[in-house]
Amino acid sequence: MTLLFKVIIFFSFFFFLCNGFSYSDSLFNTHHHRHQIAKHNYKDALTKSILFFEGQRSGKLPSNQRMSWRKNSGLSDGSALHVDLVGGYYDAGDNIKFGFPMAFTTTMLSWSVIEFGGLMKSELQNAKIAIRWATDYLLKATSHPDTIYVQVGDANKDHSCWERPEDMDTPRNVFKVDKNTPGSDVAAETAAALAAAAIVFRKSDPSYSKILLKRAVRVFAFADKYRGTYSAGLKPDVCPFYCSYSGYQDELLWGAAWLQKATKNVKYLNYIKINGQVLGAAEYDNTFGWDNKHAGARILLTKAFLVQNVRTLHEYKGHADNFICSVIPGAPFSSTQYTPGGLLFKMADANMQYVTSTSFLLLTYAKYLTSARTVVHCGGSVYTPGRLRSIAKKQVDYLLGDNPLRMSYMVGYGPKFPRRIHHRGSSLPCVASHPTRIPCHQGFAIMNSQSPNPNFLVGAVVGGPDQHDRFPDERSDYEQSEPATYINAPLVGALAYFAHSYGQL
Repeated sequence: MTLLFKVIIFFSFFFFLCNGFSYSDSLFNTHHHRHQIAKHNYKDALTKSILFFEGQRSGKLPSNQRMSWRKNSGLSDGSALHVDLVGGYYDAGDNIKFGFPMAFTTTMLSWSVIEFGGLMKSELQNAKIAIRWATDYLLKATSHPDTIYVQVGDANKDHSCWERPEDMDTPRNVFKVDKNTPGSDVAAETAAALAAAAIVFRKSDPSYSKILLKRAVRVFAFADKYRGTYSAGLKPDVCPFYCSYSGYQDELLWGAAWLQKATKNVKYLNYIKINGQVLGAAEYDNTFGWDNKHAGARILLTKAFLVQNVRTLHEYKGHADNFICSVIPGAPFSSTQYTPGGLLFKMADANMQYVTSTSFLLLTYAKYLTSARTVVHCGGSVYTPGRLRSIAKKQVDYLLGDNPLRMSYMVGYGPKFPRRIHHRGSSLPCVASHPTRIPCHQGFAIMNSQSPNPNFLVGAVVGGPDQHDRFPDERSDYEQSEPATYINAPLVGALAYFAHSYGQL
């Protein structure tokens, strides 16, 4: 028997043990009951995009956990500093809890629900559960005044191992920002996340919503008072993983915008009015993601002007239009690269995050423009909300399989999708089939093999193809094959919109 044949049998055995009864056929089968008009089953993709977050959970898992190959992990997180930091999400394919991208993920999941939750029907509750898993953790991380616990785990040591989160034996160091080591970026993003989530829970759980909002106010005050980037003080530990390359000004503007929306307190409106320009409101940057929030802040503030008629924010319509113009192919001032197959392309590392975040902003801005019965102005050209939606649809459809490789970049959606994602838990046999520990270095034999992952991380969207639409499906290629929570979070809102538009919800 050849080694390759042995490996195939080995993985087939684990696949059936781990995945045989993990979720119903309806979750995984994308071919039944397709809507006549729509080419894609957006409802199915929506279900899976939310289910993915269960696979990223850290902490003690609930009895109704649907991603059943995952088990409890990180149950002593925080003990290094005598604080409870159990819970939250692993950001991507590793076992570290990075607070900066986790907070941004939470903000975007919340914004998805705020704008499109009314269309989600049965998935709304699942989306709220995904948000609450994060906010419960963020409340723990901000429990001490003027302190935020921003990371659990030694990223360098974690990356030298390939092991399941359930087996972690690398140091679970805790890193924090405080008055002496400020982190306005991570603090203001955390405030944004708490404020956005407070809006989500306002009707369904008013007491929880009040707790979130009160904490958001306190955390934003800390972010504004003690200024500095968190990576300046924590550089060896957070860089190059989640360095704050864009500074903290964008987060202060973004955090203030969310607090203005959540509290309706005039002090945040005044703050934006006085500080907006200094915080980069008019800067030309057209990348929206976990590091740079300017574009999102501009669009969020434009809603206050367009829909709520907050006249003092009139200039943000121009700022928002400039961002949209930079994305529209062929528009005056367009500066966005697209692959030959039509995918928006920003950078080689985890490009799909910019695809999902930009698509979300296009759909959200189209919603605001429609409400205000207005359009986007790009020099002498005019673009309707419909044009924005069609650009977003093309991006989402590409992600789901309308591309040169005819491959869905969401695990478990469509007949062809990535089988070797860069994800420790997905790539190693699950605890049910392999109860004994898989030591730190032993996992690399599997990581470097060509075998498909034994556990489907259903709904995970990977980094995606390169600028020539190529995708090798190699587990070692973290730039293209690694999923991340902040790739999925804005996609949730976009999929809800399209599922509803095509009568699937």
